[in-house]
Order: sequence, then C-alpha cells, then structure tokens
Amino acid sequence: MAIKVSMHNWMRPEPIERTIERLGRLGYDGIEISGEPGLYDVDHVRRLLEEHQVECWGAVTLMMGARDLCHEDRYMRIGSVEYVKDCLTLVSRLGGKIVTVVPSTVGKITPMGSPADEWRWCVESLRECQAHAETVGVRIGLEPLNRFETYFLNRCEQALALCEAVGGNMGVSLDTFHMNIEEADLIEAIHQTGDRLVDFHVADNNRMPPGHGALDWSAIVRALQTIGYQGHMTAEFVASPDRSAVSDREIGDASEAGGGPGMEKFLRDHSTGAVPEVYYDRYAQQSIDHLRAALAESASTV
Repeated sequence: MAIKVSMHNWMRPEPIERTIERLGRLGYDGIEISGEPGLYDVDHVRRLLEEHQVECWGAVTLMMGARDLCHEDRYMRIGSVEYVKDCLTLVSRLGGKIVTVVPSTVGKITPMGSPADEWRWCVESLRECQAHAETVGVRIGLEPLNRFETYFLNRCEQALALCEAVGGNMGVSLDTFHMNIEEADLIEAIHQTGDRLVDFHVADNNRMPPGHGALDWSAIVRALQTIGYQGHMTAEFVASPDRSAVSDREIGDASEAGGGPGMEKFLRDHSTGAVPEVYYDRYAQQSIDHLRAALAESASTV
C-alpha cells in the first residue's frame, strides 16, 4: 500500500464541513480528526467523508486542561483514560485506524512526582487505553513532543520503551518538527522505530508547511519506505503570528480563533492564533503539493 497524505484539523477551529470540503478539494486522502469526540455527530461526519471522498485515518488527542495520563491525582488520570477511550471509540465509528496519544498535558513542563512514579502512573493509564483500543480495533501511537511542550516523552527511544512496558500492539507516532529538535538523527530515528511506527506527522523544521524550511523530504520519504511504513503522512503545519515590519502574513490573536478558553490556551501553547482562511488554504495546498512531489520522486527512483 502506498503512503497516503492526511491533515489535522486542530490548527484552525472551524466547522467540520468546511474542513472536509477543503481536504477533498485539495486532493487529501484523509483526515486525522481533532480528539474532541463531543464536537462531532458521527453519522454526519461519515456522510461528509463519503461525499468528499476523504477517509478518516485517525485522531490525535488534544491534551489540554485536565487531560493528563501521568497526573499525580488518580482521579485526573481516570478522567484522562476515559477521554482517550472516547477518542478511540470515535475513530472506530468513523472507520479510522489509529489514535495518536500524547500522554501528558501539552505545556506541562514541571514534574509532579519522581520519574519512577510518573512512569508507573502512565503505564497503568495506557494499559487501560490499550485494552479498549484492542476492543474497538484501533491502534495507539505514542507521540514524543519537544522539551518546551513536555518533559515526559521527547524521543523515539523513550516512546519505544513505554510501548514495551504497556504491551500489546501499541506503537509510536513521530513528528518531524519535534524530531528535528530532540533526535540526534531524524532519519535514524525513523529506522529505529521501524514497524512500531503507527503515524507520521509532518511540518518543516520551523513548523511551517513542508518546503518552507530545511528538512530533506525526499530523504524522509525514502526512510519511511525503507521501513515499510504503510500509513499516512499527516500535515500539521502551525503558522505563527508575525507582528514585525517584515511580516508577510496577518494572524489574529488566539482569542479571536473561537473554540473556547481551552482551545485558546492550546493555540497559544503552540505559538499560533486565528489563522485567516486564505493563509490556511494556501498552507494546506503547499503541504500536499510538496509531499506529493516527494512521494512521486521516491517512486520514480525505485
């Protein structure tokens, strides 16, 4: 199976109808839908996906507010496990295959316990999530983030160790932006993850669309093909505000984006805000064009 191209939708709060229409119009294969099960009417979303010939590849957990699988408070962990289970059920009902799980709250950079305690809390939480994943037929991928967004899971080797501790078919979701900061060798990290790779998020080294930075996308695609990856490359560009005199874009404050206080904080924590549709369309187009070109180039050299 050839590698496909999907896109997240958390970067710009908007009606799901608009999101899926855009993905279909631009030629995306799928969507990795925001992990907000309460926002979606599953039957309605399924009809939209069919209408625009877009598949649900999976979802990504939005770890904000009280969502934290390694929190010191047992009841916070229980609630977070139930949240992940709901995301897994949503994806299963939409016909998706994977859920990328960030274990701890994005932006939480102060530990709540010893390394051993936090590891144990997380393993216990993830084992419950894994049991539900197996029941609904969806695979979990653990995503390492960079050190400025979390202290808990930053590199593929850590994620692989956590997978081993949890058991089952739990795997790893890699993200080129985070890898560029934390991995000693981005390509080697892909090889090291191997058949444990569940999902692959893509943004350039500056978190803009592929092609806006310094990453070698041809080499990245070749590495994915070498390990036999058969999933999706999921675009996850994050356009940052630029208030300087040389700015070529106008992005509003996160308070203007909509989605409520939680989403506002989540966008701020990711250094973005209210991205106008004209920029969002452009970046979505540039992402798929660059990825398709890299995939085509790799195919032509096989």
